[in-house]
Amino acid sequence: MEPPCKPDDDHEKVAQPDINEVESCQAGQSQPLQQGGTKRNIKSRHAQMMAIGGTVGTGLFVGSGQALAIAGPGFLLLSYTVMSCMIYGIVTAVIEVGTYLPITGSTMAYYANRFVSPSLGFALGWLYFYSFGIILAYEITAASIVINYWPNNVHSAVWITIIIVVIITLNFSPVGIYAESEFWFASMKVLMLIGLLILSVVLVLGGGPSRERLGFRYWENPGATRAYLVDGSGGRFTAFLYSLVFSGFSFYFSPELIITTGGEMRNPRKNLPIASRHFFYRLVFFYVLGSLAIGAICAYDSEGLTSGAGNAAASPWVIAIHNAGIETLPSIINAGILTSAWSSGNSYLYMSSRSLYSLAIAGNAPRIFARCNNYGLPIYAVIAASGFCFLAYLSVNTDAGVVFNWFVSLTNTAGYTSWIVCGFIFLRFRKACRVQRITVPYQSRIQPYASCISIVAFAILLLCNGFTVFYPGQFTAIGFLTTYLGIPIFLCLWLGHKFTLGKRDRWVYEPAEVNLMDGLREVEEDADAWNRSETAARIPEDLSRAWYKRLWLPFTRIWE
Repeated sequence: MEPPCKPDDDHEKVAQPDINEVESCQAGQSQPLQQGGTKRNIKSRHAQMMAIGGTVGTGLFVGSGQALAIAGPGFLLLSYTVMSCMIYGIVTAVIEVGTYLPITGSTMAYYANRFVSPSLGFALGWLYFYSFGIILAYEITAASIVINYWPNNVHSAVWITIIIVVIITLNFSPVGIYAESEFWFASMKVLMLIGLLILSVVLVLGGGPSRERLGFRYWENPGATRAYLVDGSGGRFTAFLYSLVFSGFSFYFSPELIITTGGEMRNPRKNLPIASRHFFYRLVFFYVLGSLAIGAICAYDSEGLTSGAGNAAASPWVIAIHNAGIETLPSIINAGILTSAWSSGNSYLYMSSRSLYSLAIAGNAPRIFARCNNYGLPIYAVIAASGFCFLAYLSVNTDAGVVFNWFVSLTNTAGYTSWIVCGFIFLRFRKACRVQRITVPYQSRIQPYASCISIVAFAILLLCNGFTVFYPGQFTAIGFLTTYLGIPIFLCLWLGHKFTLGKRDRWVYEPAEVNLMDGLREVEEDADAWNRSETAARIPEDLSRAWYKRLWLPFTRIWE
């Protein structure tokens, strides 16, 4: 039997590095491999900062207020802590897969096609393509709403047009320019979040203009938790489950972004594990500490949390700042929220286009979408993905806004579906490596146990995504469909491919049949070349600091 997902000649030319120009090692210089298709121009600092703040959008700054209003600060903190642990289980899993074979066009859909089955890869790839595209339009709409925080007479369609032009321009640039823009976007988000955490500590300790020491008074009055829909312990369980499900939207597709950038990342075998570690810090500092800070400085019954404004006016941070009597700062935070929405839209267009490119690489989309221009941009894939931007104009008109909300509903379950499949891909990959006696370059100590727990947990949350519609008096046909519509669409994509184009394929590849070798030699040579290049570049720097190292040598030996 032929190895599954074996590329044909055309596929080989598109997907695999060109090994005719491997490296030049003259005069101590080492050059990384040259490859066809996309180019490796995402630097280490780009990858690390994108891992920290790449997809942080309005969900953390504004959407967290809705969870606070419904569940209270205690359940908000618990929900974000539990979700962070489960997300980290998926991050370490996908990083292990991506570090082993970070070829051009690598996405989790590509790995599903190669390590599990073509039908699963087909369904996941198209799920990514349309989900990223629709969320792109959503973030553009959110950015235009955020701008309206400042009084102006400009029609929202004008702001949408400006945002679209900037996002498309950045994505049509070489990937190095896109990565640099995302580096600064993410840096601003990180700095703002750090500033808000510091401000929260100041307000808690009574350092605001009013000199009122907040402490954790809001955990006592109005309380740490609250009931939702029904009274008593059942209502508190409902509130916790709602906040847990809702908190997942703040994390959507963050692990997948790291893997998507791996195909265009410099020295991915070194930088992907580093990005994974930085992702852990992001989870702890931004989500866990952020949710703790929000609950400490803003009461769950504060006016404005559920106003639906969609801008800084509905942010728990800004509500707390207003209560403290701090002027001008809300506008600065709104500018940061605008940057976050803009940056997220930028990332989602990149991910949508690369998902289509990856589908074409795997043979699950027309071959034209795998074509790249002279600086490694999959230009036709970017053009196709850019079409989703114009869905944002549907939000301008009230009637068309209903259609737009239906599009957004397609993504309600996409994140949980993706994480379940990502965990399954990892388990099949790990089993194939064990059977074929393959040693991987990176392994996490918490695996495979973390993946198993995350798969079960996310499967439960997927089914509970719209559980409130089943409460007495809450059920509506529209509410049910908009909540669960994404699940049958994914199943139709998967089973439709299986029973048509994939009739001869197994449901799941046997571990011994999984193709773990195609492209591996090129990846290993590429990693060696990058390491030698980085070592050679460090030699002049090391020599220039020789006196410094000699001075500190006795002290450094103490720590060895």
